[in-house]
Amino acid sequence: MFGEPIAKDASLQFSIVIPVHNDWEPLESCLRSLDDQTVCPGFEVIVVDDGSREAAPDSIRRRNKSDRFTIIQQPHAGIPAARNRGVQESKGDVVVFTDADCRFQPNCLSALAEALVSSPLQDCFQLHIIGDGSNLVGRAEKLRLIAIQEQTLQPDGRIRHLNTSGFAIRRSRLKGDPMLFDPAALRAEDTLLLANLIRSKELPLFVANSTVQHSISLPFWACLLKDVRTGRLEGRTSRLIQRTGVRVRMRNRDRVRMLASTWKLARNPSIGKRAWAILVTRQLVERTVTTLYGRILV
Repeated sequence: MFGEPIAKDASLQFSIVIPVHNDWEPLESCLRSLDDQTVCPGFEVIVVDDGSREAAPDSIRRRNKSDRFTIIQQPHAGIPAARNRGVQESKGDVVVFTDADCRFQPNCLSALAEALVSSPLQDCFQLHIIGDGSNLVGRAEKLRLIAIQEQTLQPDGRIRHLNTSGFAIRRSRLKGDPMLFDPAALRAEDTLLLANLIRSKELPLFVANSTVQHSISLPFWACLLKDVRTGRLEGRTSRLIQRTGVRVRMRNRDRVRMLASTWKLARNPSIGKRAWAILVTRQLVERTVTTLYGRILV
């Protein structure tokens, strides 16, 4: 069972917060990846069930017997509210956020612990997110993640990007307030958080060797439907981001540069040009819907 401290700095404790809404199956793989962590601090896992239609399967409920694993149930209020609830219930020195469809690489938490120790004045940390290239949609996601992280990485090692598939924050930074995410931002809540961090002149430190893999099991058509829903909700969040006075979204020239860099990567046979076409289509659909809803709601 996961959680026993075996690192040099055994006093450091993590709280892994995972919101879940009807996605119990991918959560199994996520939890197994935490079982396989090597030489890392002790950690607890807090799964927040955000009003799922079905109860957690027995294989997950059995973990609840451990004092380092907790399932919290709440009425459906959205992923940001579920993450805030996880923060509220957590006890670790560092809160690590991820999603049910993510898998931690074996040395992920040990690498994060090293970054925390070597950067004591840094409060926020962005883990390295990679795509699962086992299917065509996954290879498109792999392209997207490579391009975004490369283009937003700053010369000082910090990154102008925040992805809650793998994001960590010291508890001391929260100052006793569990409301890290705005519950009104049902999507792109991580982008809104990034805008607030930028406004306070703070960027996450990018931990390149602390890696989390994001897997996509949906077929292409289902991804497009999800992109439409996501774009609509992000259109609402865009108003909240605008109020911060911080520009977070890419400029058009940056988007062109990203398309060019992903095209070069897609020429590698292990990724393929079809993956690039899927990436461009998904980005176009989501961006168009986000822009339209953002204008309608202004």
